[in-house]
Amino acid sequence: MEQILNTVIWNGKTIGDLLTIQFLASAVGSVLAVVAILFVGFLLGGWVRKRLTNLGLSYAHLDMTLFNFLGNVARYIVIGFAFLFVLNTFGVQTTSVVAVIGAAGLAIGLALQGTLSNVAAGVMIVFFRPIRIGDFVEVNGQMGTVKEITLNYTELAAVSNVQIIIPNSQVWGNTIVNYSSYDTRRAEWIFGVAYGADLKLAEETIRETIMADPRSKADPAPFIQVNNLGDFSVDFLVRVWCDSGDYFAYQADMKRKVKEALDSRGIEIPFPTRTVMQVNG
Repeated sequence: MEQILNTVIWNGKTIGDLLTIQFLASAVGSVLAVVAILFVGFLLGGWVRKRLTNLGLSYAHLDMTLFNFLGNVARYIVIGFAFLFVLNTFGVQTTSVVAVIGAAGLAIGLALQGTLSNVAAGVMIVFFRPIRIGDFVEVNGQMGTVKEITLNYTELAAVSNVQIIIPNSQVWGNTIVNYSSYDTRRAEWIFGVAYGADLKLAEETIRETIMADPRSKADPAPFIQVNNLGDFSVDFLVRVWCDSGDYFAYQADMKRKVKEALDSRGIEIPFPTRTVMQVNG
């Protein structure tokens, strides 16, 4: 029994040393210290993230995407320092731990190049902000409203409210069309009338119908001119500015209103026809 108690098992201490009241009290104290450090670390990390997020909410001109990202990064940094304090409490040399983490990070980085490229692209998106939460965009052939930007992916909500997840490397590495970047957009239509129609009356009808809508902007001035002499029609090219948020509904509404206005004034809207001739013989 005495031989067992004198067996060295950890840090020069024997089993007998570990069973003493003094050592057990020290171990319990270390465990309580670890719990306290982790509790404070997670609590402080959450507080820092909340403070950074609230800072973004306090100023309307600041981008919330950036502050959400910074808040999450700050939280993980605080928690990381808390774990280093825990290791130091148990007498572990943190410098050697950092070196091991660095070596492991290099190996993991080589194995996860695709994931790290998404992270790098996510950082670029957050800091350069080509898109923001709430923007209506087209990315990598997908169109929708930006719901979330994380370090690994960007989430869009399609027009049909379907979730679209795009890896950040495919967002940053592709052409981004941001329909929400500017306050106004220019809507464009082509309206065709018959060759026998009164072109002056047709132009007045189109102009009056479109400019009567409150969504139409008089400045910049609208463009309404004959643009093409087609096979079956004389085509008017119409360009009018509106607010970006009204664009899709506005463009669709005007097609119907102009068609009804032209019909009410007896202006014919032609459609392609084909003449079939029978040759005898």
